[in-house]
Amino acid sequence: MSLSTAPLPTVTATHPMNVVIPSLEPIYFQAAPAVSRIRTTIDGDWTKQLPVLAGRRLTMRELLPSDARSLLSMLSAAEVAKFISPPPTTLQGFEKFVRWTISERQAGRQFTFGIVPEGCDHAAGIVQVRSIGPHFSVAEWGFALGSAYWGTGLFVAGARMTLDFAFERASIHRLEARAAVENARGNGVLRKLGAVQEGRLRGSLLKDGRYLDQFMWSIVANDWMRAKAIWGEVVA
Repeated sequence: MSLSTAPLPTVTATHPMNVVIPSLEPIYFQAAPAVSRIRTTIDGDWTKQLPVLAGRRLTMRELLPSDARSLLSMLSAAEVAKFISPPPTTLQGFEKFVRWTISERQAGRQFTFGIVPEGCDHAAGIVQVRSIGPHFSVAEWGFALGSAYWGTGLFVAGARMTLDFAFERASIHRLEARAAVENARGNGVLRKLGAVQEGRLRGSLLKDGRYLDQFMWSIVANDWMRAKAIWGEVVA
């Protein structure tokens, strides 16, 4: 599962990488219903330390160097990479990516959660939220999950946990996502999450030598709070 992002030959903060849900676009490798409550291990400024979000079937936490090998295996698979720009192709490349996500989080420019399924020690995917507006008021997010976990509900659970953190802990007002028009699974999940489709971006994603159209989706904080009032809590 994935959303779009840009190539990762080196980890600087200049080139975006777009990652089918299961996946949401864009993910940047370099710059530029059981109900359970999210429990966080720490309070305070997430730029100092990213909290651990614990759900019923998964844990969302900051990426660790030991996640590099599993991410290389999961995110390099052809079915995951169908609508994304190429992720790192080596273990060293993903190790650099992990270090980059931590430095970007410390700088307050983005945060990246690793998705750790119940019973696993290593991340099987990532969800990334990156500031594109003043004071992190507007952000874009991307999501990629190893195909072994597609259809298990982990994507929706992790996405809802991330949305809750983004709006309630990071005080984001508007969260945007782009999904290739051909990415029926990704667009369907965004709709299920309550996102609003705002338009079609023509030729906005270059993939395998051709330009793809993408749909632009958004969720604003008030929408999320109203949805939570109906659900009662975050489904995880």
